[in-house]
Amino acid sequence: MKSRAALLIFIFLVFNTLLFARGKKEEPEVKTQNDEWILCVTNFDVSSLPKDKWSVSDVISKQIVERLNAINYRTRVSREYALYEDYAWSNARSTAAKALSAKLDERSMQIYSGEAKWKYKKNLARIDAEIEKLRLAFEEIDSNAPLINNEPVVKLTAGNITSIFPEPPAEGSEYKFCRDQKADAFLTGYVTDFHGRYYLSIKLYTFYTRSFVYEDSIIFSPDDMDNALSEITSRLLLTLSGNKPAVVTIAAEPKETLVLINRSFAGKGEITEMEYPPGKYIVTASAADHEPLTEEIEFLPGEHINITFKLKPIEYGNVEISGANSGGSVYHGSLYAGEAPYTLRLPLGTMEYVELINNDEKDEKIGKIVFDTPDNDDSVRYLTLRIREPLPQGRVDKARRMFYWSWGATWIAGIATLISYYSYVDSYNAITYSGSNNQSFIENNTRLYYISMGAVIGLITAVVFDAFFISRYLYVSNRDSATVARTSRK
Repeated sequence: MKSRAALLIFIFLVFNTLLFARGKKEEPEVKTQNDEWILCVTNFDVSSLPKDKWSVSDVISKQIVERLNAINYRTRVSREYALYEDYAWSNARSTAAKALSAKLDERSMQIYSGEAKWKYKKNLARIDAEIEKLRLAFEEIDSNAPLINNEPVVKLTAGNITSIFPEPPAEGSEYKFCRDQKADAFLTGYVTDFHGRYYLSIKLYTFYTRSFVYEDSIIFSPDDMDNALSEITSRLLLTLSGNKPAVVTIAAEPKETLVLINRSFAGKGEITEMEYPPGKYIVTASAADHEPLTEEIEFLPGEHINITFKLKPIEYGNVEISGANSGGSVYHGSLYAGEAPYTLRLPLGTMEYVELINNDEKDEKIGKIVFDTPDNDDSVRYLTLRIREPLPQGRVDKARRMFYWSWGATWIAGIATLISYYSYVDSYNAITYSGSNNQSFIENNTRLYYISMGAVIGLITAVVFDAFFISRYLYVSNRDSATVARTSRK
């Protein structure tokens, strides 16, 4: 009886185990893309340091790389996720479409294979089945966006791991640099001397924003380098981890206002709930016929930031430019505006520069003027530009040289006058106090008197010439300068 009861219990346990195993289904493994987030650390610019200190760049880069190994993963913000999703989706659809197109081409070429009828039909049926599979696969890809890893593993480039640090890209080629390095971001910066200490500035460029999203700096002595690098990299790690992005909402008036965040286009008018990594950002709003506004704002982790811009309309007033009887071409700054008389519509309360050039090529004359625009737009203001022939080339240089020569001659004449005068005075005092009747000594004293008087006359002449040439130089050098004038009502 006992053996029979034990057998029944054993069968019961086995049966329940099989039922449990049959009811349990293994969940399919979820495959994600972009499982890694690659960072490239560039060589730091030390060109402003003495050559014997250039090695500090390599030391700083290596120590930063060592500290960045502490980060394991980052959380992608929505904008970053959307960009990589779009890239992966586009590549997957393109690959599936090419495979389907190639299989359709293969089916079309079967008619030229010259095979037996039964073999031709067999191959055609096989290709049709493969085409159907490829079509279903394309539809599946087209209707379902690929899954992007929202917490990718953070890694450094292979070059960084072996202590190879590329030179930072030139301005405007940062996006291409990321593609060439196959990196999602790169870290760059520079080191300068600050009164015997080092000033380190770093900035982070991300592929998905196409802009620099983080900047930081620190001053440290050579002995305190380890602590300084630990401090600045600890702040950088918070940005790289991206655990709590800041959510930004922007409301701008008028509705056509363009909003830039760190010089990257963020939206137009109202922008709702955009995510950004923590850090300092420069937000700029601009619209046609409105004064632009710029603010530097620090985005804190997890903070919901509301930014409001209300741009002030630019008020304009009319300024009429009249010139010579023959008219002339009016240039507002360096841009051609029209033919005189011409009315410029300019912002109120600003300083403007206008040129007037006559249309006679044989006798070119130019007029220049700097003026302040009206404070209100209740009336038209008028400006008259007087034109005259421009100075020949080299005229100012010649006047400057003549002034320098006259100035040098004045100094020489002054020194000669001082020496000759005191020589005469010393000689005269010697004759007076000694009571000498030496005729030769008296004649030399008389000769020194005439020499000193001649030197005085030469000094006066040099001063007169110097005053003339300095006045001439000032006149010639300022002759082609723009006149500063006020507009007048008529």
